[in-house]
Amino acid sequence: MADIDRDTLLDIYTRTMKVNRTDEKFRSLLMQGKVAVMYYCVRGQELVSAAAMAALKDEDYVVCTYRGQGEQTAKGIPAEKWWAECLGKVTGTCKGKGGTMHITHPEKGIMVTTGVVGSGLPIANGLAMASQNTGDGKVTMVSFGDGAANIGAFHEALNMAQLYKLPVVFLCQNNRYGEHTAFADHTQSESIYGRAAGYGMKGVRVDGNDVFAMYHAAKDAVDRARAGEGPTLIEAMCYRMMGHFFGADFSYMPKEHLAEMQREDPLPKLRAVMLERQFTEDELDAIVAGIDAEIEDAVAKALAADLPGPEELQIDVFEKVPA
Repeated sequence: MADIDRDTLLDIYTRTMKVNRTDEKFRSLLMQGKVAVMYYCVRGQELVSAAAMAALKDEDYVVCTYRGQGEQTAKGIPAEKWWAECLGKVTGTCKGKGGTMHITHPEKGIMVTTGVVGSGLPIANGLAMASQNTGDGKVTMVSFGDGAANIGAFHEALNMAQLYKLPVVFLCQNNRYGEHTAFADHTQSESIYGRAAGYGMKGVRVDGNDVFAMYHAAKDAVDRARAGEGPTLIEAMCYRMMGHFFGADFSYMPKEHLAEMQREDPLPKLRAVMLERQFTEDELDAIVAGIDAEIEDAVAKALAADLPGPEELQIDVFEKVPA
């Protein structure tokens, strides 16, 4: 397995812990009844998002799903703006009118967050085609779950992307469940990455809990796309360690699957790698403490911010607001 230089490894660790601590805080606020919004937990999938975003440049584009907190946080949306949007406040990235399922922040390349399963793939193609036409050198990465791989837009998008050699990376976060349905119960294919061959596209399956495998798979795909060599389909195998949405239980998951999730938890694995690379416990703890302080400050400001007023009802809806 190819190595990762020390600075990049530290960057991935920091992004991973930002995703994790944001998730922990969100669930804490919900359990305390301090906020009441829809939230899709990312526990277990933090490393996939962090390593993938670390492989991109700031100006590259990202399209994600309603379970997009990982990509949004790891790509660098300012915490204060992100939290304000999630809580429906006017200081949010979309002035509180998008909410958790429609986060958008082009300044950091988060172009679309969609609540419609699989709909982000053709949108990503559009962004990638624009980059190809203008020659701006940007790569688009679109993240989606295994359940999205069975809708028509998946097949249409992959076919088009390969046909035109678009600079796009398709990142399937296969957490083994499409909502409440096990992978084996919603498809008889042995894999998702294998479908790439049907379009003449490069496809790879990677352990999303392994920092080296995940980062290099993403980096190779991004480099190929930027060099004009076309798209890649990455199937990152991971686990969703919480219910489909906040409040959902695990009653549909067999006990052996739950035990496997605990064994493969990416956070202890990443921590062990960091310690092996001579980062100290104090250094790692200080990073987490700094992240926690940033989150606490952002949450406090978001809670104190105003809700959007009635004057916002038609702004961003019409090109010219009616009288």
